[in-house]
Amino acid sequence: MEVLASGQGEYRPPDPDGFREWVRTHKSRSLVDKTMSEQEAVARFVADGDYLSYDCNYYERGPCSLVREVIRQGRRDLWVAGKFSYALVAVLAAGGCVSKIDVGFVGLGRSLARAVEEGRIKLVEYSNVALVVRHQAGAAGVPFLPLRLFGGTDSFLHSGAKLVRDPFTGQPVTLLPAINPDVALIHVHQCDVYGNARIFGTMVAPVETALASRKVIISTEEIIDSEEIRRQPGLTTIPYYAVDAVVLAPFGAYPGTVAGRYASDSDHVLELQGALEAEETMQAYIEKYVHSVASHEEMLQERVGVARLLELQRREVIREGYYP
Repeated sequence: MEVLASGQGEYRPPDPDGFREWVRTHKSRSLVDKTMSEQEAVARFVADGDYLSYDCNYYERGPCSLVREVIRQGRRDLWVAGKFSYALVAVLAAGGCVSKIDVGFVGLGRSLARAVEEGRIKLVEYSNVALVVRHQAGAAGVPFLPLRLFGGTDSFLHSGAKLVRDPFTGQPVTLLPAINPDVALIHVHQCDVYGNARIFGTMVAPVETALASRKVIISTEEIIDSEEIRRQPGLTTIPYYAVDAVVLAPFGAYPGTVAGRYASDSDHVLELQGALEAEETMQAYIEKYVHSVASHEEMLQERVGVARLLELQRREVIREGYYP
């Protein structure tokens, strides 16, 4: 194909054969219990320098408890797929974990903007759709996928995409390089001990993110019996063989919402929005909700409280038929 233009952004060269080999040698299809604590899951499966991806965002079924544990364990030099959440990326950045961000949507905030201006964090521009398509390519085992938009934009110039002449129509089309994240963090409604996970309501790209990634950590609101999974297999969103760890984490998306379970904590959201405007206030936020507590459970007990959690549950309307 004739290459008409190339973005100047950095990207990891696609390696679909290498990823397939990883899956063959590291992903067992045996039904083994994968439950563990958030501390063990992050210690075993998140390493310095990893490319990290996630599903949804800090305010909507995001893997918030896992993100806080990544910060608590002091991971560094992460390259993050920043799709659909500037707050989640900003929290990771304030925790000192991030060196590069593939930007889908990042509203920055003064704290993150300062890190970018000072060269401590590098941005590579895409769009939310473009990052999802990159994960789709990674999950499909192909080196790229085409997209009929994004070319000709300023973001294209700062991305790793290429504009080529389509050999079938002769028209220009954008090619996006596949991405196979080192680790994915995904929060779900229900999961069994083997990793068969269910998500109800809002989704972005949980299946693509899981199937494209080398290591997958699931945090779940509840662990259900595997017989229940077998009774209604059509409700399974992510299959067990893609999953490496299952972490029981009720209110794991706090301060965000989980559809049908609990509402977002608007007071906490406003607190974070204010903290985003200065590096000093973000460091205070990280100290309060991450470093001053030993775990997700302790954070809920010491910083939120049972009464507030019950109120968030009452505020979320559980619709009839929403759950099996």
